[in-house]
Amino acid sequence: MAIHKDNCNKSLETITNIPTALKMKKTKRTPKKNALIIMIIGMFVIATSQIISHFVKLPDLAKGSFIGIGIGLLILSVIFGNFKTSK
Repeated sequence: MAIHKDNCNKSLETITNIPTALKMKKTKRTPKKNALIIMIIGMFVIATSQIISHFVKLPDLAKGSFIGIGIGLLILSVIFGNFKTSK
């Protein structure tokens, strides 16, 4: 049983012809969505630092750094999320 060259090309063509509905589309991130992600990360950093410092003795520099980074991310998210819509 020999496979003809034409049959191989046809099967390859059917594999590569994926309908456009099945292709993954890139979603555009809006500034509001980015601000929400940054806010969640900031809250997570602060909460994680509090939990870790409860169980493990952290130096003051580490505590302050984690809290400062978290607050900085929260402020950054407020600035990024504060866009006025044009009328």
